[in-house]
Amino acid sequence: MLTKRYLPSSKNLAAILRKIVEGTAPPKFTIAHLRSIGFKSSNDQAVIPLLKDLGFLAPDGAPTNRYHNYRDPSRSKRILGDALREAYEEIFHINENPTEKDRKAITGKFKSVHNVSHSLAQFMTTTFYALLKLADLSTAKAPSVEKKKEKEKEKQRLRKQTGEKMGVFRNGGALAV
Repeated sequence: MLTKRYLPSSKNLAAILRKIVEGTAPPKFTIAHLRSIGFKSSNDQAVIPLLKDLGFLAPDGAPTNRYHNYRDPSRSKRILGDALREAYEEIFHINENPTEKDRKAITGKFKSVHNVSHSLAQFMTTTFYALLKLADLSTAKAPSVEKKKEKEKEKQRLRKQTGEKMGVFRNGGALAV
């Protein structure tokens, strides 16, 4: 996955995320809620779809388990790191630990994947780097490893389930029982 969400200005991003940690979780994270915690600029409203793509909010704006886990200050940076590895998975194929040296390649990735202009790709890149500064990737799990584990567990579950319902012929074929 590579989110196409971006912030027109990321200057308030750290403060918004800090408010998530410090405050209480609303029933729905809406523009009204954003305003109530002090972020009245229309530029800040773009954080809502970004939080959805990061898995902090459900499609209806309700806080998810990830949102609630992020509120624990001892784990918030790691939780954000995991979210980044999922929402920006294709960026981590460029470099597992992206740095400023990767900025040009990352901007190019946004341009090519989302077929956007250079200036829009730069907004996406700036948003990514703003999030990256607030995250801890050192303990974040790479999505490809997690996905492989999940797929293997699913295969094993299906094999077990199928094996219980199937009889095997000597030539290797199967017959439903």
